[in-house]
Amino acid sequence: MDVKDFYYDLPQELIAQDPLSDRSGSRLMVLDKNTGEIEHRIFRDITEYLRPGDCLVINNTKVIPARLYGVKEDTGAKIEVLLLKRKENDVWETLVKPGRKCKPGTKLSFGEGLLTGEVTEIVEEGNRLIRFHYEGIFEEILDRLGQMPLPPYITHQLEDKNRYQTVYAKYDGSAAAPTAGLHFTPELLEQVRQMGVEIAEVTLHVGLGTFRPVKETDVLKHHMHSEFYRIDQSEADKINRAKKEGHRVIAVGTTSTRTLESAADENGYLRETSGWTEIFIYPGYQFKVIDGLITNFHLPESTLVMLVSALAGREHVLNAYAEAVAQRYRFFSFGDAMFLTDLHTK
Repeated sequence: MDVKDFYYDLPQELIAQDPLSDRSGSRLMVLDKNTGEIEHRIFRDITEYLRPGDCLVINNTKVIPARLYGVKEDTGAKIEVLLLKRKENDVWETLVKPGRKCKPGTKLSFGEGLLTGEVTEIVEEGNRLIRFHYEGIFEEILDRLGQMPLPPYITHQLEDKNRYQTVYAKYDGSAAAPTAGLHFTPELLEQVRQMGVEIAEVTLHVGLGTFRPVKETDVLKHHMHSEFYRIDQSEADKINRAKKEGHRVIAVGTTSTRTLESAADENGYLRETSGWTEIFIYPGYQFKVIDGLITNFHLPESTLVMLVSALAGREHVLNAYAEAVAQRYRFFSFGDAMFLTDLHTK
C-alpha cells in the first residue's frame, strides 16, 4: 500500500486558521460509507442522522498548554519545549527546538525561573526527557506560562484557549485536541441526549505521533507512537448495551475510534481497562466496535485519512475530499466536519 494512494490536492486558503464563533455552525458533509453518496448540511443537523438507542462515544481528554518558551541557563539562548508525554511526576518526554544543543545536563529556565528543567536523556526520534523543578502546582504554573500547542499549519494566534478544547474536556493530558468534538455545544449535546441517544465517554491523551507525516513509501512500514487510553466500566456498559440491542456505536473522532478498537475483545465488547495503544488502522482493517464516525478533514497522506478510508473505502473518501475542496469546505483542526454513516439504514 503506497502512501501516495492517500494524496489529494488542497489549496492553502482552505486550511481554517480560526475557529467559528458558533461551534455547531460549521458545515457537515454526510458520506454514505457504503455507496459514497454525499449530502451537505450544517453540523447542528447531525441530530437528523442520529437515532434513539445510538451510542455516541466522545473523548474527554483535555489539552494542556504544552508549548513553553524559555532560555538555556548557561547561554541565555532561546528554546522552545513541547510537552508530549508525562513519564513520571515531574519528568516529561518533550520535543525541543533547537534540539541539537540540548544535551543531557542542559539546564533550562521558563518564566524568569518560575519553572526550571534539566535534560536528563535523549530518547526515540531525538525527543528529550526533562525533569522539571518548581514550587507550587505544576498545572497552575503551566497554565500561566504555557501556550496551546496549535498545529504548525495554523499561523494565527488563538485568542481564547478554550476554543482549542471540547466543551466536555475533563482530564489533562493531550498535546493536541480531539478536533471532531470541537463542533459540539452543551445545548447540542443535551438535544442529542433528549433524543434517546446514549453518550459514552472514553479518554485517550492525544500525542503528536497521530499527526506525524508518514515518511515510509510503504504504508505498512509506518510506526505509530503510543498513546494512553482509559475506559471506565460504566461507559463500557453503555457501549456494550447499544451493541447487544442492535443499535449503532458512533465515534466522535479518530481518537475515540482508536480507543474503542484497541480495547475491544474479538467480538467488539468492552470492559474497564487502561493502557497504551499503537493501533494503526488502514484499509483492510475490520472494525470491531464502531458503525459510524464523526470526524474532521485530515491532511493528505496522513494516518487519519487512512483510518477514514478503512471505514468508507479509499475511493469514496478521496472523492468526498475532492467534493469538499470544490465546495470550499474548511479543512483540518478548526475546519468543517464529516459524518461517515449508512444513509439508507433506518
